Amino acid sequence: MKKIIFASAVVIALGTASCSDYLDINQDPNAPAEKDVSTDMILPAVEMNLAATYGDYFRITGGYYAQIYAHQFGTSNYVDYSQFKMSATRSSGSYTQLYQKVLQNAKTIISKSAEEEDWGTYIAAVTLRAFALEALVDVYGEIPYTEALDPSNLTPKYDEGEDVYKGVIAELDEAIAKAAITMPVATNFIFKGQKADKWIKFAKSLKFKMLMRMGDTASAKALVDENDFIDSDVMLAGCWKQEAQQESPFYAEEFSTLGGSTQINVVANLAIIGTMLQKDIDGNVIYQDPRLTSYFTPNSSGEFVGNISGSNMSTASAPFNTTAYWCRPVASFDMPVYFLTVAEIDFFLAEYYAKANDAAKAASYYQEAIEASCATSGIGASAAATILAQYPYDNDNFKECIGIQKWIAMAGINPFEAYCEVRRLDYPAFDTTLTGNDMYAGKGALNTDGYIPGTLYTPYDVEAELGANKLLERWPYAESSQSRNAKTPKFKGYSTPIFWGK
Repeated sequence: MKKIIFASAVVIALGTASCSDYLDINQDPNAPAEKDVSTDMILPAVEMNLAATYGDYFRITGGYYAQIYAHQFGTSNYVDYSQFKMSATRSSGSYTQLYQKVLQNAKTIISKSAEEEDWGTYIAAVTLRAFALEALVDVYGEIPYTEALDPSNLTPKYDEGEDVYKGVIAELDEAIAKAAITMPVATNFIFKGQKADKWIKFAKSLKFKMLMRMGDTASAKALVDENDFIDSDVMLAGCWKQEAQQESPFYAEEFSTLGGSTQINVVANLAIIGTMLQKDIDGNVIYQDPRLTSYFTPNSSGEFVGNISGSNMSTASAPFNTTAYWCRPVASFDMPVYFLTVAEIDFFLAEYYAKANDAAKAASYYQEAIEASCATSGIGASAAATILAQYPYDNDNFKECIGIQKWIAMAGINPFEAYCEVRRLDYPAFDTTLTGNDMYAGKGALNTDGYIPGTLYTPYDVEAELGANKLLERWPYAESSQSRNAKTPKFKGYSTPIFWGK
């Protein structure tokens, strides 16, 4: 993996400051120079560092673990991810970046804005902090929270994931109570405007997402009744340049040659391709998801072909041993980093009403979610009719309906959230009759005729502790924490779910 540092924001209409103005404000967590910086300086750096980790490392790993991505022939960078593996070392840099460059700087903003009673900036910082902490819980399960970011305590305890969620929700509640829609907000890149209205919606939507992950529909009711959720996708866009260190993170990691790398690693997985493009036994297309061309580029022959999880196919024969045979994710230097989409909230609302036995409202939000997904994909909401005809809503099987469609909706937008929701909803489910070994077997050819659309499969080579028909449920605690913090707990094992996945 390339070493990419997005500690700054590039120049856009927010102001005349240069990119380098933001590169110098990543504070030493043990000695933050708060008096020397303003919230206008720090908030863009928090956004950019969050995007650098969440929009790159979390996207890539989530894509492999959710079988949206597979590995390119002959390369080795992420083969372990495609095998449902994760080491304490692999995630260590991202863990450190989130704590030191996102959470530490967010803490400074929260402190400064509270002192100044600048509640618009306060809610922005609290929401970004909540988002980062949620993402950390969603991969590690337990993280430092109540004792974290205290320079006098170098060995903070790890809090249970559910307790972190509850604490973060309380922080969001406090910020929401203090903020008003007309309050100004320090310079920021996500919403660009200087008022708190959109940040309040983001905070409420994030809270709703967390409550639904917890299964706490009772607490979610007030938010549903208020219906003050985001009405546009929350993303970092319009701020990327085709210059070194200033391209969108995933593109910079996997597609850009500005850093000197020409290696291709990430290709589409046969699971997502086989679901979005379905053929009969004669090879005739019987269904094509209208979002397919927005998510993936065809191969050199104009076809959509996905590779297998768990191998780099080093023994494959032609045409499988050519890089041009596999299709790749659609990416561009200015592609957005999505934090939360309207489609996600609509899917959660569909789930909420399904659990409330209101099938009509559940079906309505299921349709709205697919329409929103199509709109985000740039193909127009009307394209949803094709998807709904193939995947109609069924309230008796709402987890399957929502799970599969959320997986597809996130495939080209935010694969990390697809990974989280597959673990929580258990859909797409594993096809227990077909494995990666059945399709590849290490003998040179790939035969995917037996793949069932809307399913996952055991990779060709898989983490031994997991075995067949299981996802990687959690990551080992980061080495950067284990090596310094004696209170780091004993790892619970790859197959032990995060609290919301039990």
